[in-house]
Order: sequence, then structure tokens, then C-alpha cells
Amino acid sequence: MRLSLLIILLLVSITGKSQSSYSGHLGTFPITLILHHQSDGDGILKAYYVYDTYDNTITINGNLKNKELTLFEKDNVENITATLAFENFNKNDKEIRGKWISADSKKAYPILLQKDFDISEGDDMSWEDKELIQSKTTKEHYFKTVITKEQDDYYAKISRVKIFEKGTDRLIQTIKLDCQLWGISNLNIGDFNFDGIQDFSVFEASYAGSNTSSIYILRDAHSEKYLKSNFRGSYLEFDNDLKVIYENNQCCAGRSRTEKAYKVVDNEMILIERKCLEYNDDKEDYIEIKCE
Repeated sequence: MRLSLLIILLLVSITGKSQSSYSGHLGTFPITLILHHQSDGDGILKAYYVYDTYDNTITINGNLKNKELTLFEKDNVENITATLAFENFNKNDKEIRGKWISADSKKAYPILLQKDFDISEGDDMSWEDKELIQSKTTKEHYFKTVITKEQDDYYAKISRVKIFEKGTDRLIQTIKLDCQLWGISNLNIGDFNFDGIQDFSVFEASYAGSNTSSIYILRDAHSEKYLKSNFRGSYLEFDNDLKVIYENNQCCAGRSRTEKAYKVVDNEMILIERKCLEYNDDKEDYIEIKCE
């Protein structure tokens, strides 16, 4: 089976965003590199890579400083085990070169990558079916989001998610979506219906304040397939000990909050508690009010 390495980088700033996909080799190993840019300047970044043989990701952190891109692979106690270094890095280059170096410097492998495509913002471009592997996996499956962009849309979106079997790369299922592209943090793993089986969610949209929504996709207990659930709400949190879903919806610059609690019955959210809160300037705290 082809062994590939995928690295995803997050460069944080307040300016425009884009993503780039590269492919090539680390030593003799085929690799794919996907970069998420938010700035042309220096900055702290996050990254991960995955070997296709195992289809599990390894999180790494690093930085971009004076055009040198440096990534650090660490063990469970935060000791650096390897460094990936790219000198004279420029996101506009069609080719980038670097090295993988072990922590003891006894092993080093060259990295040579060619740019495959960019994912950028703007009204004057369009595309379909650009696939980005995700950082989160279940025990049996890994995922790729399919990114599309219409000519008149300023931002790209996630139109589908593909589910693959680990070890064989067999495509199990494709699920249609309509979600915002949210950097590298589009997909998360959890047991959302509390049945003891790993499910996954895809970030859907952000709204005013801290309000966000996701699409919750549940694993069928009797097959390898998944099904989009009817779970809906703002900023849902899942308590696997109590088997309760909590929702927190804010408005008015955070001065008003609605808190809800749900149980899950037959894969449906059933409301069991609702509380409305409003910030009181005299008490400098939230007080409970009657829900309208």
C-alpha cells in the first residue's frame, strides 16, 4: 500500500485565509502536505501528520519565523522526537524543500513537494471536489471533507464528507453537506447518542457571539454506515457520564443566555430542562428570568 504523510498547518493572524495542497516525498515515502494560511507574516502554528499505513494522526506544533517553517514532533510527555524544517518558505512557491531530522540528529530525510492546488477566498474563482483529509479519526475510519466553491461565493464550503476504512483506504460512504470551511478543525469525534459507539460531527456555521452549530453524524450500531442525525442547537456539549446534551445560546453581546438540557431517546433530542438568564449590572452576575 502506498505510504503517505499528510501535514496540516494552521497559521494564525487577522487577515485573509487560504489553503494549499502539496504532494511529493519525504525520503522515499510519498507524502501530501496541506497548509492553512491566515497571514504572510511570522507566527505560531499547529500541525499534524498521518501515515496512510495506519491512518492515525500525530499532532505537532511549530512556527514560521524569518521564512523558516519549523515543526516539532513530540512524544506523550512533550519531548521532541523529530523536527521538520523548511527554509525560505513562501506560500506562493510551486515547489518547497525541507528536511525531517530526528531529535538525536542521527537520521535525516529530504522533503520535496510540488503544489497541487490552492483553496482561496474571493468572488473571481470557483472549483469543485478538492479533498482535505481530517485530523480526527475513529478506531476504524478516517475522513476527508470535499471542498467546493461557486463563482459568486466569496468563501469555499464543505459539500460532502467521505468515510474511508483504515488500513485498506476503501471508500465506505459519502454524505452530502452544506457547511462552512473552518480551517483544519472541521470534524470532531464523539459518542453523541451515548450508545458506546464513536460518531463524528462536522462544523456547520458560526453566528453572533460564541454561537456555533455542527452536523452530528451517528454510526449505525449494526453496520459500518453513518446517518445524519436531527440533533440541532447552538454550541452543544455532550456529558457522557450523565448522558445529557447541554445547549448554550447567547445573544445581545452575551447579556442574555438560554441554557437547555436534553436526553436522547431513539436518536432524538428530548428537552428536559430550560433556563433563561440575564446579566444584572447591580449584582455583576447572571440572574434567572422567566423564559418567554
